[in-house]
Amino acid sequence: MTSPRSVIIEADGGSRGNPGPAAYGAVLRDAETGEVIAEDGTAIGVATNNVAEYSGLIAGLRLAEEFAPDADIEVRMDSKLVVEQMSGRWKIKHPDLKPLATEANRLAPFGTTYTWVPRESNKHADRLVNEALDGKRSGVTAAGAALVDEPEPQTAEEEAASPVLPPSSWGPPGPATTLLLVRHGATPHTVEKRFSGGLASANPGLSDEGRAQVRATADWLAPIAEGVEAVVSSPVRRTLESAEILAERFGRTVDLEPGFAEMEFGSWDGLTLAEVAERDRAALEAWRGSLDVAPPGGESFRQVEERVLAGLDRLLARHAGKTVVVVSHVTPIKTMVARALTAPLESVFRMQLSPASVTVLSFFPEVDGMTPASMRLYNARPPGDDAFSPASSAW
Repeated sequence: MTSPRSVIIEADGGSRGNPGPAAYGAVLRDAETGEVIAEDGTAIGVATNNVAEYSGLIAGLRLAEEFAPDADIEVRMDSKLVVEQMSGRWKIKHPDLKPLATEANRLAPFGTTYTWVPRESNKHADRLVNEALDGKRSGVTAAGAALVDEPEPQTAEEEAASPVLPPSSWGPPGPATTLLLVRHGATPHTVEKRFSGGLASANPGLSDEGRAQVRATADWLAPIAEGVEAVVSSPVRRTLESAEILAERFGRTVDLEPGFAEMEFGSWDGLTLAEVAERDRAALEAWRGSLDVAPPGGESFRQVEERVLAGLDRLLARHAGKTVVVVSHVTPIKTMVARALTAPLESVFRMQLSPASVTVLSFFPEVDGMTPASMRLYNARPPGDDAFSPASSAW
């Protein structure tokens, strides 16, 4: 079965007595067709309404993890409390709810959205709650035999001729290593559209605008901070300054990975395109659009790819199955996106990244010599953040 691209979770919980006998209900739907993929209605003993509602959310996220692991998720609930707290707009004060919210944040892929709906729009999940309380059901039900039936076995000849992986490897083969790739904030070179390379460059630091951008991104990511195992940074000054802001917000220290430094631009470092064209138009034209030509004294895209992917391999081995914030630059982030999508390296010429933007990639354990991966988010920024201006866009 093909996994849906986006799903809707409808969740609810209830307690007869508050506290009293409690249960939750969760429904997983294909967002495009509206069809039910799976549902869960389970009693949880004596609890409050709010605990039951959070339990329904967690159950729905587990359904998504099992049946639609790569899908974008929208959660719909009639609990204003849960929706506002999970959206980061309300603080979680009750001690019984904090561990439940932490577990929900751990299960929710980055980019999960939460929508309040009126109770009459959440009848399916509410029915599951009452059926569980009445002892009429308990546990997960998958909708449709296609979700649980094994496919017809292939003959040896068919299996050898098929380009598709065998059924045993369909879907994620294990826990994902999720990378939240954050581009550094703006510097004076960013605004002036100057070449700004890696460790051998002039290394300008963040501007006031750049620091404000990274702080906004850190605040935006704060609800998932407890699930972040590490903050890893390129050792270049502007990325290190950005990483320190993020790490302080997350209560982490910064680890360095030199493989994620920006491309070296050699003698072009600190110059604008116009200034380079005035000095050596032929060299500039040879470099533009080429993967193998390097600026004088600098690196080619192929050379950058080699060291970035070596750094990626080290990172995946060191933090397998965890969530890591990686603070890097335009070229390394684009290179990792191309790797995740198995796209040709030429695709880096068709991507744009804004300062302090967030790109999310998930890498799964190796299967038959391949490392399955998916892109969950690209070039995302905090909604409505005035710190991001058109002047700061990547050149």
